[in-house]
Amino acid sequence: MRSSTDRRNFAVGPRNGGAAVKGVTQRVHSPDQSRNDPLEDDVQAFLIDEDQLHTFDDLTKVNPVTPATVLKCLQARYSLKVFYTHAGCTLVALNPFQAIPDLYSVDVMKEYHYATQPQEFKPHIFIVAEEAYRNVQGQLEPVNQSLVVSGESGAGKTWTSRCLMKYYATVAASAQAVSSQDAVERIERRVLDSNPLMEAFGNACTLRNNNSSRFGKYIQLQMNRAQLLVGASVQTYLLEKTRVACQPANERNFHIFYQMMKGATDEQRTDWKMPQDQCFVWLPNCENQIEEDGFLETAEAMVHLGIDAERQRQIFRVLAGILQLGNVSFCSSTNESQPCDLDQVSEGSFDSTDFLQRAGELLGVPAEELCRCLRVRTLKAGKQNVLKPCSQAECGVRRDCLAKVIYGQLFEWLVTFINSCICADQSKWCNFIGVLDVYGFECFQINNLEQLCINYANEKLQQHFVAHYLRAQQEEYVSEGLEWSFIKYQDNQSCLDLLEGSPISVFSLLNEESRLNRASDSTALRGRLEKELGGNDNICWDKFSKVPHFTVAHYAGKVSYQLEGMVEKNKDPVPPELIGLLEKSDNLLLHEIFSDKETEIPHSKGLSRVTVISKFKNSLENLMKLLLTTAPHYTRCIKPNSDCRPLTFKNREVILQLEACGIVETIHISAAGFPIRIPLKSFVQRYGPIGKCSTSSRLDADPDATESTNVLQQEVEKLLRVALQHNVSCDGRRSLVHCGKTKVFLTQLMLDLLEDHRGKILSRCAFTIQCCWLRHQRRRRLARRQSATLIQAAVRSWLVRKQIRRWNGAASVIQNTWKKWRALLKSLAEAELDEAEDLAADDSPALSAVVRERGSVQLSSFQEPVPVRGWPMGLALASAPSITVSLTATGFQKMISVMTSLNLPSRRGEYKVETNQYKQGLASIRARPRGSVKLHYQRSPLLYADMQPDLKSNVTGFNEILLEKTL
Repeated sequence: MRSSTDRRNFAVGPRNGGAAVKGVTQRVHSPDQSRNDPLEDDVQAFLIDEDQLHTFDDLTKVNPVTPATVLKCLQARYSLKVFYTHAGCTLVALNPFQAIPDLYSVDVMKEYHYATQPQEFKPHIFIVAEEAYRNVQGQLEPVNQSLVVSGESGAGKTWTSRCLMKYYATVAASAQAVSSQDAVERIERRVLDSNPLMEAFGNACTLRNNNSSRFGKYIQLQMNRAQLLVGASVQTYLLEKTRVACQPANERNFHIFYQMMKGATDEQRTDWKMPQDQCFVWLPNCENQIEEDGFLETAEAMVHLGIDAERQRQIFRVLAGILQLGNVSFCSSTNESQPCDLDQVSEGSFDSTDFLQRAGELLGVPAEELCRCLRVRTLKAGKQNVLKPCSQAECGVRRDCLAKVIYGQLFEWLVTFINSCICADQSKWCNFIGVLDVYGFECFQINNLEQLCINYANEKLQQHFVAHYLRAQQEEYVSEGLEWSFIKYQDNQSCLDLLEGSPISVFSLLNEESRLNRASDSTALRGRLEKELGGNDNICWDKFSKVPHFTVAHYAGKVSYQLEGMVEKNKDPVPPELIGLLEKSDNLLLHEIFSDKETEIPHSKGLSRVTVISKFKNSLENLMKLLLTTAPHYTRCIKPNSDCRPLTFKNREVILQLEACGIVETIHISAAGFPIRIPLKSFVQRYGPIGKCSTSSRLDADPDATESTNVLQQEVEKLLRVALQHNVSCDGRRSLVHCGKTKVFLTQLMLDLLEDHRGKILSRCAFTIQCCWLRHQRRRRLARRQSATLIQAAVRSWLVRKQIRRWNGAASVIQNTWKKWRALLKSLAEAELDEAEDLAADDSPALSAVVRERGSVQLSSFQEPVPVRGWPMGLALASAPSITVSLTATGFQKMISVMTSLNLPSRRGEYKVETNQYKQGLASIRARPRGSVKLHYQRSPLLYADMQPDLKSNVTGFNEILLEKTL
């Protein structure tokens, strides 16, 4: 079932508005209270309207509060399939014994997680989970949280713990960044996969529950500062390893053995030496099929936790070896000086020898040495070892001891491995939420040491609830100055004193008997218990019973415990030769487990031995210390019927559970008191914005504690007046809030009122801050835009000025060069027209110094005359047509002018040179052109120049060829 509690991180509280405390006098009904009580009329009047009983989702609203009215409300809600009900600080959870679709879906989880006020939703286990989650980074200061799930065996505690872990694994990982989502999913999956694995190895099917936890566990879900799940750790308490070798009638062994039998493949069966038709003595009721027989789910959880295939094989071979060991039996030897013989009675087609051989192979030890260790024990006589044959009963005990120690150490190794996989480094987490799931209160026909320890653990948890809430809260009311009439409740401290008190108690006598190096006598032990503890009202004996026993009156009822075998179980002896044998195992897992184990020397002095009760008591004390450092949230799981039938409600069984766990008293105190308690300074710090108070710094510097307290009380009163001036009258205020000496006591209604008022103020402040920030942002953006505009304008102007200066410089250079070129061209033209002389041509003209100096163009390599037309340089060429003509020019531009004037049509490499004055009839030009002259060239170095003249046109004059006179 599920579990929950209605609390803030600093208090435990109901969800009603509260009632006046002044003059409160509540009547608490004992289990034997007569129906002719004066309240009978009020009870009957309340129960008349049966159609409205299911509407009471918080039992503090029931009036009057009696076992009968509470029972009828729960029954009415259960009939409508409403399984959760608030009972003040506690959530009552009724087990439906069937699957309820969509009650625990992810959508429902998110609905409660994202709700502004989860308390306004209908009661659910997720309300308690969400309150604990929010309280980790709470309203006042971070506080570790503990969810205490209690109830009888079969009430639904394991299912509730599973739902809580699923809730936190879902909501605590949903806000994680996408970049690390893989890591979150890995953590979530490993935390959740630890549940089915531990249930397979630690749970079993009992008469009262198909999935009964045979060990206790406290799971710490580790949170970082962002309230994200970063890891977890598991602490276990008192595994019932006796179940491995001894199963009560109509009950089963641990789940893992049945999972192996029903889910293994043929290949695995061959490896484990477990044929399909094989029967095992230690697997009773193997034909029963239950939901927990899921081998594939367990194997998949192992893979997710990092247990590889080879390690899995080693684990399952060890478990198979334990089952084979259970089929080994012994018979008495005819010679007492010789060890017992192996029983030859066959189990199927095998006898004990075959099973012993299989067990040795699976456990990785020689079968002969295993047989010797089971039948012969080693005694120390001085410095020598003496071998002594064991009796038939002793052989069976040693066989069972070997199986129990192997399974117990395997379970511890598994828990250690799980913690190494899911536990985060201390630096990565700062707070945790603890989920406590322990075995429920048990009472069978035969109860032994296991039931005594289990019920003792439940007594400790009940006392934690009584001390933390029922007693401590009322005592605090009185010490803080509230007018309070104490409400009676059932205190189980006397029962705890009987079990663990000092100097004489049940546990101390059992430990003393266990440490004596002698055979135990149950009859003598019973006599000693009766002599030492006979005056205690919580213990009694049936004088007519022949079986040695004692009966303890627990908070949940009387339980009789058998003394036979209790001392031996408390000793839990492990023969050293068995440990030495396992240390040499070829199975690497067994070798690793027992090589690292510091085994206890059984023959050391008696007082140095650590008994089962001592170890369990110490571990439970550590658990209680841990719970006291956390803010607890209580859940009471109720079992509606002992037959585990769906939707069946038996009044007698339910009312006994309600009375045993103090539900009625809890409702009384929650309805009449102030469940929320906040220190004065913390109250002022949190709700100071309501009255605009700022006294924290002044109080820190004030050395006078009394004066500081007075100032704080004045500030608190001022805050309360501001908060209540428009809402509640003076009389109504006394029922909602009370200012004590060091704390402010509030009801849930008052807390919601303060939180709402504070939220509105913070919203207005946040809105103002947002407006200022947005205005600041806009102004800063505007200033940046203006600055950028100025910078861009300055840069653009600078670039333009720089470009213009560059253009002006380039233009000046071009102009100067052009002017110089024009002047040079002009001077060269004048020199050519005025100073050129006719060149006389002969067969081999010699080059003059001028030609050699200014460069020449030789055309003497052609055999035929090359026609040459040159304007105006052609005027200076020789007139002989049959000789090689040398062209002279002054400067580069003159050479370009000559080459451009040439018309060189190609005809098989032959060229003809002609001077154009022969065609035009011109002999010489002495006149200098007037005005400007434009020279047109193709492919000229000058841009846009046309350097190729039109060769197809008929040239008819000097002024029409290359030189154009520009007027």
